[in-house]
Amino acid sequence: MLYPLLGVSFFYLVIFTVGLVAGRKKGAETAAEVLVAGRRIPLWIGALTMTATWVDGGYLNGTAEAVYGRGLAWAQAPWGFGLSLALGGIFFARVMHENEFHTMLDPFQRRYGEKLGSIMYWPAMLGELLWTSGILAALGTTFGILLGIDFRIAIIVSSAMTITYTVRGGLWSIAYTDVAQLAMASLGMAICVPFVFAHFPSVDHVWTAYQARFPGTCGFFPTDQHGLWFDNACLLIFGGIPWHCYFQRVLSSPTPAVARNLSLIAAGLCLLMAIPPALLGMAGAVYSWQGQAPAGDFLVLPQVLRDLAPQWVGILGLCAVAGAIMSSVDASIYSAASMFSWNIMHRILRPSEDPSLLARTNRRAIMVLGTAGTLIALNVRSIYTLWFLSADLVYVLLFPQLLVVLYLRQASARGVLAGMAVALFLRLGGGEAALGIPAWLPYGFDFPFKTVAMLCGLLVTVVFSRLLPGGTRPVPWLPQAL
Repeated sequence: MLYPLLGVSFFYLVIFTVGLVAGRKKGAETAAEVLVAGRRIPLWIGALTMTATWVDGGYLNGTAEAVYGRGLAWAQAPWGFGLSLALGGIFFARVMHENEFHTMLDPFQRRYGEKLGSIMYWPAMLGELLWTSGILAALGTTFGILLGIDFRIAIIVSSAMTITYTVRGGLWSIAYTDVAQLAMASLGMAICVPFVFAHFPSVDHVWTAYQARFPGTCGFFPTDQHGLWFDNACLLIFGGIPWHCYFQRVLSSPTPAVARNLSLIAAGLCLLMAIPPALLGMAGAVYSWQGQAPAGDFLVLPQVLRDLAPQWVGILGLCAVAGAIMSSVDASIYSAASMFSWNIMHRILRPSEDPSLLARTNRRAIMVLGTAGTLIALNVRSIYTLWFLSADLVYVLLFPQLLVVLYLRQASARGVLAGMAVALFLRLGGGEAALGIPAWLPYGFDFPFKTVAMLCGLLVTVVFSRLLPGGTRPVPWLPQAL
């Protein structure tokens, strides 16, 4: 027990030191510096911090969980989020950067006014909190299995340290610690794979046994439940775009071209980072546990690292998961705090030209939102459920409105409200077991109701905007009417 604790403590010390030292790169406390690092983050750091933000503990643990419990076809998040980064870079990064927005909510407030535009903050903030909670829960379960300590202690300590260097150093601390954490995550996961696979005669043996266990879901497509698979795929691809932790990196780039390119590079890196946890989940699925199988699918990655790898390798794997988690916790908390301090407090509740006030508000918001995410994580059950639920929320409500605000000239405030109301009603009509909400609309089990809710919300927004125009301001980023 002593050596794992020493190894993890040393890793935490290194990351904490990097975060504090990197914070010295902060410039004067202007709005651009506080919110988007003065738009000075270069391509290589931007691509790596973007990758690290997406490759979190939910990404690693969740991928292994899906491969272990349901089959390879249901491990959709890696390629789904990879495609979302690529599409975001091609269709959204340039227009957002060229207009020098500070947050993802700025185009909404410019078109619909400060108060109506701020409505978008609530689903965005809830999505970030659920994401933060899911990845903190991944850290807690991993620590609990490998170190034998209470998962709540691991969550609280990791969250407190992440909040501290984020408050002190801002986006620069996040960017540089992300680089260090991504290096640790990629190295740690890659080293674990050969040691785990040494328990099997060959890679072909693992694959053959896996095909026998999941005959209908070991490929890219499942043999049944096609509607559910399609629904989840669309949710991850398009629901992965309207996140401020994505646009914060886009907007912190020096040019629109860099913003687009870092998205494309990160898309490829995300796919590569999914390979080790998928292989470890596959190994866990075919290993003969002899009555000691993981108590839940979400525990498979830490248990594989504990039982199928030497202790020092397990320590590296634990540090890899911890690094991936911390790199996303800081980004998610900072993005939610930035939207609150800029779009809610600065633009509505307490308008002020004082950048030091904005910085103080941002630091306080980081502490409050970080604490809220930690409390949710202490009561979570399934990592993958929270991971999907966070993407679900922004997919149904935010993605269609982001399309409209950037690309539909005739968008109106009434159309936006009607579209969001319809989308929310149709989505809640399908129920949500994770929240104890029963279904009240007669969707079939395999019906892609989330995608239908999103498309209906988009259609209602477009139709009502044409029937009930008004309530919007002219915008410079639409070259022609759509």
